[in-house]
Amino acid sequence: MSTPAPPAPQFAYPLPIVPSPAVLAYLARRRSASALALTAPGPDAAQLNDLLRLAARVPDHGKLTPWRFVILGGEAKTAFVVGLEAIAAASSDPVKLTAKLAKVKAPPLGVAVISSPVEGDIPAWEQLLSAGAVCTNLLHAATAMGFGANWITDWYAYDPDATALLGLADGEKVAGFVFIGTAAEPPAERVRPDVAALTTMWSPDQPRPR
Repeated sequence: MSTPAPPAPQFAYPLPIVPSPAVLAYLARRRSASALALTAPGPDAAQLNDLLRLAARVPDHGKLTPWRFVILGGEAKTAFVVGLEAIAAASSDPVKLTAKLAKVKAPPLGVAVISSPVEGDIPAWEQLLSAGAVCTNLLHAATAMGFGANWITDWYAYDPDATALLGLADGEKVAGFVFIGTAAEPPAERVRPDVAALTTMWSPDQPRPR
């Protein structure tokens, strides 16, 4: 059963920072569900609106909102897949590219998060990171609502014909396809990074790269 999202706070409403053990417990167990194991039902229209609203609550230097959403669902998603199949069939490796579309076909709903950088003082790199944060927030929100979700990029995120089919403008990129549905089976824990091996404490005496 899905969990409803609380309403958005009013502009300028104070938002005290308080401990949230429930959030920590969630993050300690967060796991993407296999896209191939995502089945109906997916979010309804009201739930999807809530998910997008929560996804958009990300760091955004300059308040540029340098990203947008393209929803893939129902007959429209089916038509999108048919278009991708045609692109795959005309490629140099049609069998491989067509097989990769299984992860698009299975879930009932997909959200393409599109990075749309804005010209100005804010570096494009920061704007791209903000779009990535939207993908992460959308994963968290969908999982917290009780759905399974998976963030995917594959050939159809980079192929010019595929991105044209999706409706991308010049300068836009697919930050990710986030597929959402009901997980047919619980995802198993996977190997996690050794954080200690990836962490250093900066020191003024540390060797400098040459």
